[in-house]
Amino acid sequence: MKKLKIGLFLDNYFPTEDGVVMVVEHLAKEYQKYADVVVVVPKTGYEEDRGYPIIRVKSMKVPLTAYRLGSPFFEKNDFVQELKKENFDIIHIHSPFAIGKLGLKIGKSLHIPVICTMHTRFDFEFRKYLKSEWMVQKLVKYVARIYGQCDKCIAVNHAMEKVLKDYGYTKDAIVIHNGTEMTLLDHPSLIEKVKKQYQLDRQYTFLFVGRINEVKNIFFLLEVLKRLKQKNISYKMLYVGEGPDEKKLKQKIKEYHLEESIILTGKITDREYLKAIYYVSDLLLFPSLFDASSLVQIEAASQKTPTVFIEGSVTSNTITNNVNGFTALDDVEKYTDRVIEILKDKKLYEKVKERAYHDLATPWSEIAKETYNLYLNEIHKKETL
Repeated sequence: MKKLKIGLFLDNYFPTEDGVVMVVEHLAKEYQKYADVVVVVPKTGYEEDRGYPIIRVKSMKVPLTAYRLGSPFFEKNDFVQELKKENFDIIHIHSPFAIGKLGLKIGKSLHIPVICTMHTRFDFEFRKYLKSEWMVQKLVKYVARIYGQCDKCIAVNHAMEKVLKDYGYTKDAIVIHNGTEMTLLDHPSLIEKVKKQYQLDRQYTFLFVGRINEVKNIFFLLEVLKRLKQKNISYKMLYVGEGPDEKKLKQKIKEYHLEESIILTGKITDREYLKAIYYVSDLLLFPSLFDASSLVQIEAASQKTPTVFIEGSVTSNTITNNVNGFTALDDVEKYTDRVIEILKDKKLYEKVKERAYHDLATPWSEIAKETYNLYLNEIHKKETL
């Protein structure tokens, strides 16, 4: 039986390690076990071999961000023809911009299915850089129009399915959750190493993992941490990641006299070491209203560390409050009180962390198989038209 040839197209790539890049990385590695896969991404000047075939498209830096925008129109005239010769059986686009549109164009010309995944709350991202709500709405309608031209759209949870509809997408989407490659830590020496490095003793350990960016609600979280200290809760807080608002966050930590309690670790690329950080943490504090279905909440669950979300946030849609995660109101004082309440109810905490591990830590191998079966269905539908 012929192996499927899968094309994964996205508008961002390493060295940036956002959620979408990591999703494609894991899917590509899983697909290689039973299919042929090619990843089409922008040229970034970062040429490390990832273990799967990569086609790089000329790109340009997006001002004020860490991102690059694929620019296929800068390529030679025969570039698209060369891509067509890859003989893809299916194309899966992971963004609606230049390289995503390129994947859609190639799929249409080859008469093969094109799948898309809605990973991002684009309206939040657009509002960060644009002052015009009219322009924001124009752009989200553009996103819906591109995704509407695909054969099937994947939403990463049911709340994201609704966001997609709100943008103007009129077809039925399918929900496929994200996964993780992390398994429960089995290196006790790493636990001691992490505790020693960050001086974690008998106090509570809180964690945030992600871009140090205001859209992630990192300053809301800082206000919570300030109030926890005022309420005499002894803790160490680790902000893991890097981003454009690091300097501002450091300044505010100093202003609030929280230097002894809060550590900015920077970006951590050693996945085993990051796993140990999740493992030693009591709670992942993740008040983001921006995220769709963050990988970090699944990674935390893989180490039996539950997450505290904002009630009603899209990324909280994959959990049930007090069952496999926690939610708190979008209010600094109420979020603070909720954290204290969780810490005091040890019986509930133990139950929730076990259910988080059981319910949420789905391996990427299962997610890839589910998505692959969707590919087969869409190919069959195309062939029988």
